[in-house]
Amino acid sequence: MSKLVRDKIPEILSKKGIKAETRILTNDQEYLSALCDKLLEEVSEFIEVSAAQDDEHIKEELADVLEVINAICKLKEYDFDTIEDIRKKKQIERGGFEERIFSIF
Repeated sequence: MSKLVRDKIPEILSKKGIKAETRILTNDQEYLSALCDKLLEEVSEFIEVSAAQDDEHIKEELADVLEVINAICKLKEYDFDTIEDIRKKKQIERGGFEERIFSIF
């Protein structure tokens, strides 16, 4: 299985006696594609645990999602605070999800 992993994972695996072949993604488009795949993976993991009552596990999965989003921002040279400002502007203009409105078409 080939996938993007956190920077220290090869070292952690090595200490456990597990040899993993790795390569560095130097092509930005290939890296972005791997980040998109990782984002889907992390969101899927969040969805899987979101029904659980284990808040710490849920928080960890949300942190993983944010880590990938942060990496995308760095790659694209987007300031994370700018993304947050855009989110706030959209919340003011369109609202958030606090009222839990579910539309039925």
